[in-house]
Amino acid sequence: MTALFLAVDGGNSKTDVVLGDASGAVLALVRGGTSSPHNIGLTSAIAVLDELVTAARTRAGLPADTPIEVVSAYLAGADLPDEVTALHEAITARGWARRVQVDNDCFALLRAGTSMPDAVTVVCGAGTNCVGRAADGRTARFVALGPVSGDWGGGHDLADHALREAARGEDGRGRPTALSAAVAAHFGLPTVEAVSIALHRGEIAMDRIPELAPVLFAVAASGDEVASALIDRQAEEILAQHRSAAGRLGLLSRPHALVLGGGVLQARHPQLHTRIVQGVQDQAPRAVVTVLDAPPVTGAALLALDSLNATPDAEPTLRAAVPRLRNVPAGLVLTPRSA
Repeated sequence: MTALFLAVDGGNSKTDVVLGDASGAVLALVRGGTSSPHNIGLTSAIAVLDELVTAARTRAGLPADTPIEVVSAYLAGADLPDEVTALHEAITARGWARRVQVDNDCFALLRAGTSMPDAVTVVCGAGTNCVGRAADGRTARFVALGPVSGDWGGGHDLADHALREAARGEDGRGRPTALSAAVAAHFGLPTVEAVSIALHRGEIAMDRIPELAPVLFAVAASGDEVASALIDRQAEEILAQHRSAAGRLGLLSRPHALVLGGGVLQARHPQLHTRIVQGVQDQAPRAVVTVLDAPPVTGAALLALDSLNATPDAEPTLRAAVPRLRNVPAGLVLTPRSA
């Protein structure tokens, strides 16, 4: 019997699980809610995964005693070594597979984006993170705990800065900017001051502030200097992450992939994307820049196939099947027949 695997990509908003075999065939595709231990705690994270693994086995029609060789789980929130260890131990205890490999979800995204053995990924979604790997097995990573660990950028951070600059531009503490009128209009209020007061009083929910990230990009595209400066700052941060990770691995002068992932980067905003590509050419002329075009769970599944020493044709088989998860709503379970 062909060896089976489970692949997990556990993000801050959703969790994807693939059950497949060493040929690259996908037997079940499952999507659920967040399984990030940072969001819901380790115990609840394992409970979410347990439900999804059970659903995948059931949907694939696997008898209860059918062994699975490896579970390849990559989760947001597995940032520190002890967090990775705790996840590994908890998943091992569930007995879903004979072997367990666990790490941060950025490594799944990296593998989804490239087959090159020397590679770096920068993820810029709600937040930002970066990891790298070398052909000899060395890795580079950041603590990635937000501002307390020096992080800057991501959609939420950009939105916060857009609101701040809009307020300062309106009251004269900062430079005049079209962000002021755009932010006020977005919330249907006459001024940014009114927006700030409404946020303070709870009349506008604080969790709506991230809505301002697209507003920032739109204003920057119109040529506004203040908005453009924030986009340029984000580009410089992404370049710094790549430069640091690739430098630690000795890749700056060698061919390697830079995979750009996360909603902010996958949107390919022209100003941001152009600055990044130009900057990478300057600091690592032999790097190949790609933008992720596959669900990150693809990478978790490919890492499982790598551990199974699958044949080369397994990768294209798998890649052809998994993208059907791209537009699947949370909670919906699919198989290849019904996808």
